[in-house]
Formats: sequence, C-alpha cells, structure tokens
Amino acid sequence: MKDSLYIGLSAQMAIEKRMETLADNVANVNTVGFRATRVRFEEALSRTETGENSFVKEGGNFVDNRNGALTETGNTLDFAIRGDSWFGVQSSQGMVLTRDGRFTISNNGELQTLNGQPVLDAGGAPILIDGAAGPVDSGQDGVLYQNGRIVGSLGLFEYIPEDGINRAEGSAIVPTSAPQPIVDRNDAGVVQGFIEESNVDPVREMTQLISLQRRFESINSLLTRNNSNKDEAVKFLGGQ
Repeated sequence: MKDSLYIGLSAQMAIEKRMETLADNVANVNTVGFRATRVRFEEALSRTETGENSFVKEGGNFVDNRNGALTETGNTLDFAIRGDSWFGVQSSQGMVLTRDGRFTISNNGELQTLNGQPVLDAGGAPILIDGAAGPVDSGQDGVLYQNGRIVGSLGLFEYIPEDGINRAEGSAIVPTSAPQPIVDRNDAGVVQGFIEESNVDPVREMTQLISLQRRFESINSLLTRNNSNKDEAVKFLGGQ
C-alpha cells in the first residue's frame, strides 16, 4: 500500500509538470516566433519489499522544433527564419536567441528588436544601418543591402537546448552553451517581409491539458481510497 502511494505521487508530480508546460504553451499561442516546450519523462525502477516497482522520473525540457506558420507583413524589417536556427540578440542576460524577426532601426542606426535590443551578426557584433541610405533589402542568406551595397548580415545560430530551457522575454531563450554561427548552409536562411507565428496548436494543447487534469483527479481519487482503506485496516487490526 505504501508503494502504491509513492507511485501515485510520482505520477501526480509528472502530470503537474506537464500541465504547467502546456499552460505556458497555451499562454504563448500568439507570441511571434515562440516554440512550444515539451517535457521528457523517464522510468525509474526501485526495488522494494514487494518487488520491483516502476516510478515516473522527471526528465528535461526540450523545444518543439516544428516551424510555425509564416505570415506576410510586407514590412522590409520583418524577417522569418528558414530552417532550424535562431537570431542572436544582445540583452542584459548576454546573447539570447529568438525566432521573432520583427526589427526596427534605432536613432543611432542599430538594427534592434521591438524591445530595443541590438540584433547581432554571425560574429556577435551589432548591425548598423544607415537610415538615410534607402530601404533595406535582404538575400535569402540574411545578407543586408542598401542601394545594392552590402551593409551587414543577420546572424543565424544553431542551438539545440538539451539541458532544460531558460526562457527570456517574448519567444527568446537563454542558451546554456555557446551557439554556433551558421555560415554557407542551404538549409538555413531568412525570408524578408514575413514573420513566423507560434508553433503552438491551441486545440491540441487544450485537449491534452483537459485529459491530464482528469488523469490527475483520477489518481488523486485512487490515493484517497487507498488512504481510507489503510485507516480502516488500522482500525480493524487495532480492535483485535
């Protein structure tokens, strides 16, 4: 009976973690460039008095790398990423990675995010744009032009979060290891005049959230019955 309590509690802890993740995904369904968080769980075996029991062990978080839908904006400073890569942005936490490519030009000519954070090139340096030199055009490789002259290049970085995910503002993440710049790769690039929507499927996430809520309540009911049976057994044995 004690083993069943531990198994039930481990299942509830795993379900609660999954529900928190799903709720966060749903909350970011309209966040540009957001990639959903998934949770990886593992089986943990424990040898007890009654034999070998299976418990749920919480694993790490990982990012769902499916691309979100592209929406055309017509804004020459909006960029969507082709392939599995990230823009680099300078923040108070150091370099952060994002797929939100809605950029502007600051008064001093820096290409920046809507929050005023400098956008970085592949070398980790801010990108400077001459606001008086005409509109910005981009090649599929992220190279930026004004009047046919190269003025900079959007940095694209490869990074796979494997040891958990540290979220930053909006859809950004804080890397726990150095991201690798992508150079001369046909499977990564940008599309100008588009943004990438969140890859969260709200119907799927809500369906899973409801299912997990019911499962959590079912386990809680089972644990309550087990506890009640234990109390009855104690009373019965105490009366002998």
